[in-house]
Formats: sequence, C-alpha cells, structure tokens
Amino acid sequence: MADHRHLCANAQMGETAGRLSAMDRARFRRLVQRALVSLPPAVRGALDNVALVIEREPAAEELRASGLGPRDTLYGLYVGTPRTERTGGGSLLPDRIVIFQGPLERSVHPRDIPAEVARTVQHELAHYFGVTEERMSELELD
Repeated sequence: MADHRHLCANAQMGETAGRLSAMDRARFRRLVQRALVSLPPAVRGALDNVALVIEREPAAEELRASGLGPRDTLYGLYVGTPRTERTGGGSLLPDRIVIFQGPLERSVHPRDIPAEVARTVQHELAHYFGVTEERMSELELD
C-alpha cells in the first residue's frame, strides 16, 4: 500500500503564523468540503472508495515514517493504492486522504489557509490518481 505525504518546508515562514488563533473545526471542515466541490465534475465522479478525513495533528508514527526534516510540516497524507496501481477487484477498506488542520493553521497565514487547504486536497487526490511527486513538481502541486 502506498503512503504519500504532502510536505511543506516552512523555513521561509514568518514567526506570526504560529501565534495566530486556531480556526474553528466546523469552518475548517467547510474549507475542505469547498475544495472537493470546486473540483471538476469528472474528477469528483472518478472518486471511488476513498475517504477524506480531517485530523487535528499527524500521529507520531506518521511523522516518524514520513522521514520529514526538522523544518518540514505534514499538511496531508494519502494512504492507499493509487488507481493506476490497482489490479482486479476493489479493496474492502477505502483509501484515506487525511488533511491535518493544526500544521496548516500554524504554517499558513489565516487569509491563505483556504487556498492551501485546496492545494493540499488537490495534491493528495493527485496521489490517489497515481500522479508522482516528480510530476506534481512539474505541475506546481508540491
């Protein structure tokens, strides 16, 4: 099972981002839903057996396994088998796309959070569809 992570180097970040107040959970959920609804209908229609989950923070095991550097932040995570690598019948358990609210809030200015949430959702969905990190860099989705 593939395990892809959306990483963000936040060395260039200003110090104020980490001190801003946390966004209400319901508002953050709406931002994620808005990112999904804004996808082209063909993309939304191609989603099958994938769960989009919002977590406050990545688990310690996710951070350890990610190989993150000390200045990197985990915004999102795709856990599953990309559609391009699937064979035969479908899996019983859905693939998961996890969006981490805390790291986004700490790393991104509040006015920029909606755009970064949309970018993170797009990035993780690209993994679901089998797009590699190299190709995402070319498309500026990294």
